[in-house]
Amino acid sequence: MLHTRAVLEKTEDQVLAPYGFRSMDSRGREYPEDEPLYRTRFQRDRDRILHTTAFRRLEYKTQVFVNYEGDYYRTRLTHTLEVAQIGRTMARALGANEDLVEAICLAHDLGHPPFGHAGEALLNRLMHAHGGFDHNRHSLRIVEEMERRYPEFRGLNLTWEVREGMVKHETEYDVADANRFDPDKRGTLEAQLANPADELAYTAHDLDDGLRSGLIYPGALDGLPLWEEIKASIGWDGADFNRMWRHRVVRRLLGIMVRDLITETARHLREAEARSPDDVRAYADKVVALSDDMQVKTRELKHFLYDRLYCHPRVVRMQIKAERILTALFDAYVAEPRQLPLDEQARLDELSLHRVVCHYVAGMTDRYALQEYAKMFNPFERV
Repeated sequence: MLHTRAVLEKTEDQVLAPYGFRSMDSRGREYPEDEPLYRTRFQRDRDRILHTTAFRRLEYKTQVFVNYEGDYYRTRLTHTLEVAQIGRTMARALGANEDLVEAICLAHDLGHPPFGHAGEALLNRLMHAHGGFDHNRHSLRIVEEMERRYPEFRGLNLTWEVREGMVKHETEYDVADANRFDPDKRGTLEAQLANPADELAYTAHDLDDGLRSGLIYPGALDGLPLWEEIKASIGWDGADFNRMWRHRVVRRLLGIMVRDLITETARHLREAEARSPDDVRAYADKVVALSDDMQVKTRELKHFLYDRLYCHPRVVRMQIKAERILTALFDAYVAEPRQLPLDEQARLDELSLHRVVCHYVAGMTDRYALQEYAKMFNPFERV
């Protein structure tokens, strides 16, 4: 038996919870296309995202540690893959559409500039008088305009639901701007699941990278309720911390947070009496959430990571270095746009100079930005 799109859509309808979003109910694409024979609409969207230039560039964009600091540490790409894995797990448990969640998760950081949140904050400051910079909006801009792979249209022509999930991606550090996507309504359950998948992923893997790097010592976490809960659950007495114990700690941390979120979200769905995706979108509050107790515990852990990892002198020193590099590049391109590649110069017919330069710098990887800086300011470097 061949699993055609019609069969896949029928399976979706049978397997998904009433509030899960069916691909057959999609509002469609901006530009009409014949849909594939053996994939659903959201599966096609996922595949288109995976093949973008922007997705491949995530391999050399910073999560916390710059790529050249070590092969083990997470990059923006491996972070994205972990977000997608967590999102699929939660979607499957709750009867949501895994393919829609995965597509949103894979696209959520496409617009992130080099050097992590330091790079984004800097670009936003440099663009303060020119409309600012936000990686969520830039991610949407990439899939709607900047990726050029099809002669019939700009962008990827993704479904409305995936683009809505991208623009309504909202975490502690990202605020949604959904003017074109029913701003008075919540996102679908699938869109809401992508948000904590992001937060849970970076909380766990930043702790993992911090412990492995030696910037965080296990004893410094003693007294944190979530840390103590993890130690007790795996039977570790706090002595002889090694790689195997670190792996167990991070696995258990993710397991505890994911289980709590699934349980609490299921409770919210019952309270909302959700019988359709529209019920979820119309609900007064988010249905996807951690329990109150777990929110307190994860908040304490995040504060610890902020103080001990993100503000560690080694991390801050690299952030300051990155700001100098990106500022110098940005100012140099604005001062003399003819230094830009010819295809970037062609965009000046459509966009302002500052916006073109911002887009170009945002698309750089850490490695490429360092190479461009050397070519531009090192007189002995070949241009």
